[in-house]
Amino acid sequence: MLLSAGLTPAWQQIMVFDSLRIGAVNRAREVSWHAQGKVLNAGTAAHHLGGPSLTLAPLGGLPRGEIVREFDALGVPHRFLETQAGTRVCTTLIDRATGATTELVENGRPLSAAELAAFNNAYAEEAAKAQAVVITGSLPEGTPPMFYRDLLEHTSCPAVLDFRGEGLLAALDLRPYIVKPNREELGQTVGMNLETDEKLLSAMRSLNRRGAAWVVVTDGPKPVWAGSATKLYRFHPLASERVVNAIGSGDALAAGLAWATRADWDIVRAVRFGIAAATDNLRQLATCRLDRRRVEILAEKVLVEELE
Repeated sequence: MLLSAGLTPAWQQIMVFDSLRIGAVNRAREVSWHAQGKVLNAGTAAHHLGGPSLTLAPLGGLPRGEIVREFDALGVPHRFLETQAGTRVCTTLIDRATGATTELVENGRPLSAAELAAFNNAYAEEAAKAQAVVITGSLPEGTPPMFYRDLLEHTSCPAVLDFRGEGLLAALDLRPYIVKPNREELGQTVGMNLETDEKLLSAMRSLNRRGAAWVVVTDGPKPVWAGSATKLYRFHPLASERVVNAIGSGDALAAGLAWATRADWDIVRAVRFGIAAATDNLRQLATCRLDRRRVEILAEKVLVEELE
């Protein structure tokens, strides 16, 4: 089973405009609502890639019922823990004239100590049955920075970590298999401006030295880097002829990495598969509704260089 776990799901409004003008009245051409946030995106992607999976997240308030209904309709296996605080609501604005996507993001609402303890216990139960896990997303306000480290202590299978900052650094001594920040998140985590590839590689190696077996760094449409203590690869993402919505592509990549890890693929094959999953995500408005066969075909086209 592939377990996707995180504390900050979202109920997401997606609004599509022919042209978006800041400071003016804008009328949307298309509006839809979807279950999103990194943990729900990763869980949705894992389910669509095939094989047993489970999404573990806290949900509360009015969005809870809508998210449950959507996951049930998609057939995505889930374990949602009810919370007093309502699940956050976020908005995606897509400007068709420029191709630009704007995110209006609400921070995750605080969870009580009892709710955090219940999540920890539920994670321990589910992680014991998992062959790979994705731990992903920011922490709600007031959550101890070490919370995800505590989860990782319950994890005996390979883990893909997709979060940043102090909490990530604190978890590295537990030797996660893959750490997957984007370039900006990695810079924030290590306190450096990674404007050059030399600085990027230095930051990656610092995470390897702290315990990460592999560090995989994305940078939008630019090359993806993957490095261990002894190996370094650069992957060239596929150009997508039609970008509908880029949101969730990093989550699709994380799920693809975990899916390939569960299948016992080597890191090069896993990253190619993850990049292909991210590319497939670009082509649809609702996030992470992937097609496994399409992803496999795209993965064969991802070019990779092994570097000194």
